[in-house]
Amino acid sequence: MPVHVLYVAPYYSANILQCLDGLASLADVRIGLITHEPESTLPERYRGRVVGHYQVRDCLDAEQLIAAGKAFQAGWGRVDRLIGFLEQMQIPLSIARDKLGIPGMSEAIARNFREKNRMKAKLREAGLPVARQALIGSAEDARTFVREVGYPIVLKPPAGLGSRATVRATDDESLASALAELFVTPSNPAQAEEFVRGEEHTFETITIQGKPVWHSSSYYLPGPLQVLENPWIQYCVLLPREQLQPHAQTFRALNIRALQALGIGTALTHMEWFLRADGSMVISEVAARPPGVHLMPMMGLCHGIDMWQKWAELMVFDRFEAPPRQFAAGAAFFRGQGPGQVVRAVEGLAEAQERAGAWVVDRKLPQVGQPRASGYEGEGYALVKGATTEEVVAALRALVSSVRVVLG
Repeated sequence: MPVHVLYVAPYYSANILQCLDGLASLADVRIGLITHEPESTLPERYRGRVVGHYQVRDCLDAEQLIAAGKAFQAGWGRVDRLIGFLEQMQIPLSIARDKLGIPGMSEAIARNFREKNRMKAKLREAGLPVARQALIGSAEDARTFVREVGYPIVLKPPAGLGSRATVRATDDESLASALAELFVTPSNPAQAEEFVRGEEHTFETITIQGKPVWHSSSYYLPGPLQVLENPWIQYCVLLPREQLQPHAQTFRALNIRALQALGIGTALTHMEWFLRADGSMVISEVAARPPGVHLMPMMGLCHGIDMWQKWAELMVFDRFEAPPRQFAAGAAFFRGQGPGQVVRAVEGLAEAQERAGAWVVDRKLPQVGQPRASGYEGEGYALVKGATTEEVVAALRALVSSVRVVLG
């Protein structure tokens, strides 16, 4: 008997279609699509594989997801899975599952991952190392927190996505600017945290019904906040050949305890954490969805698998298998430099090709005339793969030291 799966795909971006490709590759799966797009725009390769379509105005509205789910339940007789990987959709999806009686992450658990203040409280209650934090709704709240922890502090939306809209305050003046930038009010609070200094890493974990079955850890080079604050800094992510290096192996126990404290079931989770100079470790935050910054294709390159297909199989069938890691991988992000809003020149491509081209397996190069990127990932990227971590580090260094994207 086929598994009836509803996949929520607001629009047809590259990642959303990669995941749909993974779903479509699974045997014994009946796929229904909930989307903002009309049925006529469904790419041709999915015709006949996607056997149901329901258009909504807003995939972040749980009531619209519930209406779509009821329509599929009426037409199909049952719905076995309701999935989507975008961070912003996790609470609406969970509300709809609860209302429709579909197995999967519940609203209470989704809020543990999505609402950062709630998350940190749960982790602290479990005795886990997290940065001191507070939910602030006014300037006085912020000053009270600063008196407790001192400068610098970090402010971010309580349901933020990665490091987007994250601001560091180092004194009273920058605190006032941060409060204004985030428009902090009692009805629009911000998450305030003490600033943690250290190497920043990710930790990806696959759990099946709460049991961890697979792990991976990567480096941010440098950390995302430093990149946000310094537009001239070039940015890389490194996935070592060693699946868990000694520092990550030590952190593994904290990761498992944190996921258990938050109530994880079956999921691929993405945790960010710090390794301080004294060897101590601090959990930053964790999301119950696949990671960004090209970690999905990079993990696939390291293991010789399609990680999106594996994620789809995990969420539909509660199973995951991967061969041992054979390679290292990395992503170099080409970030525009200068005060302008348009790419005026891309320099150093020939040198980059000569120095690192042998290791490049995928790329999207910046193009003259394209607008300045809004995020810290920049105007283009290259993915590299090598037999050793050292090869990949050298290739990443060559790429970011050779390529210069000039804005004007």
